[in-house]
Amino acid sequence: MTDKTAAISLALHGGCGVMAEEDMTPQEWEEARDDLKQALRAGWQVLQQNGSAVDAVQATVLVMEDSIYFNAGFGAALNAKGEHELDAAIMDGTTLAAGAVCGARHIRNPVLAARSLLDGGESVLLSGSGADDYARDQGLACVESDYFTTPRRVQALDSMRRHQIAGTFKAARESEKHGTVGAVALDAQGHLAAATSTGGYTNKPVGRIGDSPLIGSGTYARDGVCAVSGTGQGEYFIRNVMAYDIAARMIYAGEKLQTASEHLVMGEFRDLGVGAGVIAIDANGQVSAPYNTLGMFRAWVTEDGRGVVASHHQLYDFDL
Repeated sequence: MTDKTAAISLALHGGCGVMAEEDMTPQEWEEARDDLKQALRAGWQVLQQNGSAVDAVQATVLVMEDSIYFNAGFGAALNAKGEHELDAAIMDGTTLAAGAVCGARHIRNPVLAARSLLDGGESVLLSGSGADDYARDQGLACVESDYFTTPRRVQALDSMRRHQIAGTFKAARESEKHGTVGAVALDAQGHLAAATSTGGYTNKPVGRIGDSPLIGSGTYARDGVCAVSGTGQGEYFIRNVMAYDIAARMIYAGEKLQTASEHLVMGEFRDLGVGAGVIAIDANGQVSAPYNTLGMFRAWVTEDGRGVVASHHQLYDFDL
């Protein structure tokens, strides 16, 4: 695309495997959807003001990291020791520059640390205490770990521990296991970007790293092709280099975004019982949001400039 001719576009996910509708009150579902709307509006405002796709996905994810309803930042999942380890990544499709953190314990908004690494242009991925120290050195907000803890995540950890003892992990609801937030954007200059943030899965081993901070697995963007953010059982995303696989299918096999993004999610992953979903956008601003679980928190901007938000199958449109 030539400069300043692209139709801006934005989409987000708040994790697949959302709870059964009876697991939250109508007010809680409404509040969760309102947070998705707020996130979409934050990124859309950036794009409407001729901002970059990278800034837009950062602004979008930032809102979801601060929401109690999603597994990223505040409200993140607890590991096997009842602790938080946070992962995030962001990628610029123009230059393939990327930044990521994993296993962080104190960064209030991990996506901001990932963005700082992207802008710095030296390291792509920092882990654990190194990521926390870096964030402090950059003047980013850091908090005590209990800031991230919510009653729902404590309950999920208790439930997953019982499933582990009973050997009934597969019987657990997807919402008890994992969750992620992410965003993809196309800006007015035709540039693509993606960002992803997560607390990982509930009762995960200490030190476990999933797909979200791994460029090409849970997060990927390349101008002229697509931008992708994934959510689901990250080990399978890593083994299949999920996000890059979508781009590669488009580049080398000439597949359209919908076909490429559904290939693993609705094919091999579904057949294996692997809960998965993605939010993806192509160079024309077309959005794809396949998922094979009970639901997936998701939202996007339609071609006529309205917002769409959903958790399960029902779509709700709204004014941006």
